[in-house]
Amino acid sequence: MRSRSPPKQALAVFGIDHLSEVQAVLERMGDGAMRLTTFTDYCLRVLIYVGSKGDDLATIDEIATGYGISRSHLMKVVYRLGQLGYLTTVRGKGGGMRLARAPDEINLGLVVRQAEDDMVLAECFIGERGVCRIEPACVLRNALDEALKAFLAVLDGYTLADLLAPRAAITKLLGIPDRPGAGAP
Repeated sequence: MRSRSPPKQALAVFGIDHLSEVQAVLERMGDGAMRLTTFTDYCLRVLIYVGSKGDDLATIDEIATGYGISRSHLMKVVYRLGQLGYLTTVRGKGGGMRLARAPDEINLGLVVRQAEDDMVLAECFIGERGVCRIEPACVLRNALDEALKAFLAVLDGYTLADLLAPRAAITKLLGIPDRPGAGAP
């Protein structure tokens, strides 16, 4: 297993003598949170909402009201989730959507990879190598790549079924009425 610490030579190029200085710089850069796009966030929210309704159909208006989010954004999200095979839709009066797969067959890591346009964490990931002047000595690109892989690996360990475990609490918080026969798909 390779060391997670950057090589001393690379740190020296930046005039940094100790790893704690790198950590201090990263802390000053922000809260350190990896952020998903709003589109991906809404994809996950739609799957949670629709999944928590079981076999009952959900509508875009219900989801928008439940989460307090834009109906127009949700239309794009639902369309994409349908294209990807996560939702089936029923058109017309009394229509809506339901999961096209069982919740335990919907992997969160895969949903995120499919929903994100790109997973670029920094400018140096765009285009070809050689764009940045410090690239030959830079440890950041590899560190961010490793962090992204770890982030996705964690999500790969979860399915929609895991997110639906507290179904009763979710339905209550989203204002989804408890209906007899509305169980897990």
